[in-house]
Amino acid sequence: MPAEPFEPSLVRVVVTDDNPVVRAGLAALLGARPGLSVVAEAANGDEALAAVRHHRPDLVLLDVRMPGTGGLTALPALACLAPVLMLTYSAEPGTVREARRLGARGYLVHGEFTTDELVFAVRRMKDGQGTCTASARDVWLSPAPPSGPAVSDSPTGSSGSNEVPSQMQRLVGQSWRVRGRYAPGGHDGGREQGVFGLSSREVEVMDLIASGMNNRQIAATCFISEKTVKNHINRIFAKLQSASRSEAIARWLGTAHSPLREGWSR
Repeated sequence: MPAEPFEPSLVRVVVTDDNPVVRAGLAALLGARPGLSVVAEAANGDEALAAVRHHRPDLVLLDVRMPGTGGLTALPALACLAPVLMLTYSAEPGTVREARRLGARGYLVHGEFTTDELVFAVRRMKDGQGTCTASARDVWLSPAPPSGPAVSDSPTGSSGSNEVPSQMQRLVGQSWRVRGRYAPGGHDGGREQGVFGLSSREVEVMDLIASGMNNRQIAATCFISEKTVKNHINRIFAKLQSASRSEAIARWLGTAHSPLREGWSR
């Protein structure tokens, strides 16, 4: 099957993330904007390389940790074929440094940008200008340190043990504080209200949904029952006016409060 003709008016994007719900959400967000086209989705580095060779995109959005070939492993080859913008929950300084060293042009951390800022970043990359969000900015702009041990891009980390729940708690907690989701005023049984009127617990659950966790993992992370998780999700979907996880994530990622626009590297 031949690659489709190149259209100069479009920014053609390959979205790479092992979570199908996150991929669908990002594709829906970007595909709804004029001048942007998601030409392919990939679940790991190997699929991303195949898609890039076939579609010749203007940009690759790349997650860090994925089963099989992770983002950092595939990054050098991808960066030779198209500009790469990291789009991930991983804000560890070592990962940010490694991504820059291996050829990424920018680094975005989920929860630190709005839909408009994501679109801005994608279009900026087409013009050859990189962008990074607040938690990656200082590391990204600092002088490169001497080479150290390689950073693992496997989902379980370099040790191979299943560290996802504890790691995700830390990352979600970090993005939760950075975003400043809570708006003053408004109450729900004495709890603060955030975007869409979600309570603090519902914000936590929604962040975990967006991170790719299933109900069992969310229950373990929050120390609540799966039935309670389902109740939270039902209320979240009602408030976000969404009928599915992908719709909820699309709306959630699309309205995340960034700390301050000057927190971006522009």
